[in-house]
Amino acid sequence: MPNIFEQVILQLRDIGAFQFLFPFLLTSAIFYGLLRKSEIFGKPERNVAVNSVISLVASFMVWAFPIIQGVNIEAQLATFFAQGTFVTLGLMLVLMLVGMVLPEPSKALSEYLKNNRVGAVIIISIVIGIIIFITSGLFNLIISPSVFASIPSDIIITIAVILLLIVPLLWITSSERGAKKE
Repeated sequence: MPNIFEQVILQLRDIGAFQFLFPFLLTSAIFYGLLRKSEIFGKPERNVAVNSVISLVASFMVWAFPIIQGVNIEAQLATFFAQGTFVTLGLMLVLMLVGMVLPEPSKALSEYLKNNRVGAVIIISIVIGIIIFITSGLFNLIISPSVFASIPSDIIITIAVILLLIVPLLWITSSERGAKKE
């Protein structure tokens, strides 16, 4: 006989909580936090209603896509968050092991990050996030072969030519900046 938690999770899955409700609540909270932090509509204390309405509408628009397209995103989101949790637990384990070896790990870590290594930590975090995003299957939902099949070939060629023109320009301007600094 399954335990009570298994029954609750299966019932929540049956009513669509993992497919729409929980992702909708998470997206709405993220949008609301970003709107409050950015203060686009003025002070957050005075525009709670505006931020709330915009975050709810934006979340409905985001999570309408899988339903309208008939895509089940439930398994990919569960995999994404599970893999993210495992990576976080792994990092916590590494920090605990470092704490057992170093006398003051927080001081050593803060000194390490002060020496302009924050960029490396951010890049590594972004790479790990992208790897989790791809391996969870979310990338395949967003960028599928049907997306590219619906784009006319002349548009793809135009975008490729523009990118081929922009990359050398960026390289030239970045090398000129380096020459001016010297």
